[in-house]
Amino acid sequence: MAKSDSSVNLLRTPLHDLIIQQKAKLTEFSGWEMPVQFSGLKLEHQAVRSNVGMFDISHMGKFALQGPQLLSSLQSLVPSDLERLQPGQAQYSVLLNGQGGIIDDVIVYYQGETETGEQKAIIIVNAGTTQKDKTWFLEHLDSKTITFKDLSPKKVLIAIQGPQTISKLQPLVKEDLSQLKLFGHLEGTVLGKPAFIARTGYTGEDGFEVMVDPEVGQELWRSLYQAGVIPCGLGARDTLRLEAAMCLYGQDIDDHTTPLEAGLAWLVHLDTKGEFIGRDILEQQKAQKVNRRLVGLEMEGRHIARHGYRVVSNGKIVGEITSGTLSPTLEKAIALAYVPRDLSKVGTTLEIEIRGKLYRTKVVKKPFYRSPNRP
Repeated sequence: MAKSDSSVNLLRTPLHDLIIQQKAKLTEFSGWEMPVQFSGLKLEHQAVRSNVGMFDISHMGKFALQGPQLLSSLQSLVPSDLERLQPGQAQYSVLLNGQGGIIDDVIVYYQGETETGEQKAIIIVNAGTTQKDKTWFLEHLDSKTITFKDLSPKKVLIAIQGPQTISKLQPLVKEDLSQLKLFGHLEGTVLGKPAFIARTGYTGEDGFEVMVDPEVGQELWRSLYQAGVIPCGLGARDTLRLEAAMCLYGQDIDDHTTPLEAGLAWLVHLDTKGEFIGRDILEQQKAQKVNRRLVGLEMEGRHIARHGYRVVSNGKIVGEITSGTLSPTLEKAIALAYVPRDLSKVGTTLEIEIRGKLYRTKVVKKPFYRSPNRP
């Protein structure tokens, strides 16, 4: 595929050449040249919902941390109680600023203790916020006691997602994948080489994320492709995560939104942990209730509410769309938007301004789609 001049300075993952061979359409994403689709968005989306697909997510930030009382050190940076994690368990959470705004959403994988009693963890962050997050961690953690390694450029990360994932991935993995619980993880063996394997994902389906050295990652991608696993791009990743009502950083959540506003109250553990950055704001919001909420919307008809479109109630602009698409699974136009609390109740009718005209929508329960295949 011919390269445009604009692609010259974009970063590329170690799987880039394989992706080119598979005739992917490319796009710029957070400074990376990434596949937006291979065989087609709808086909890729349906492969993950009914069979199995794989995504190159090597562009994401990957940090390895180690030190005595590591979890207690991380406690002040997130609203979730990390100290309740057992080795091999993970916690989805958010890094918060002083105003309770979300610096990034992350997954903390607690790996347990070393022989010397130090705690180890892998933290996966978003591609576009990798440097910002790295700086934040280094500013707030004690470098004398905690070792911080940025594995981002040194590792391949592949997400294999869908109800048939285990049948395709297991022949390449030494460990019994069926024994790994949702949000469980282990240090295992893939293609005879060391690998970090987690039963997590960003599609709403069962699946695994595998982190390995670049050469192993290339062999794994080829092996899965030969086994019939469908390569998927950012397009299907976006429609899949939106059906599952999973937030996209920079659109649905950012430095100016709190987890309580974003419907992420389940990861805020005010009662079981001590001080953390932004706690006072979240306590205030919980006591007084938030002024706005991130809601799910379902359009009447086929008009798609896109990012940035205005939400209207009784002729007044009350919010805007953060994410929107035509759901391939539901065959309905769905969206997320922040609206005032009094308009956030399920069943509330609103309007979306699309090219100067207003179209009806209603608030629906999230997620839009819940997979029957999740463990």
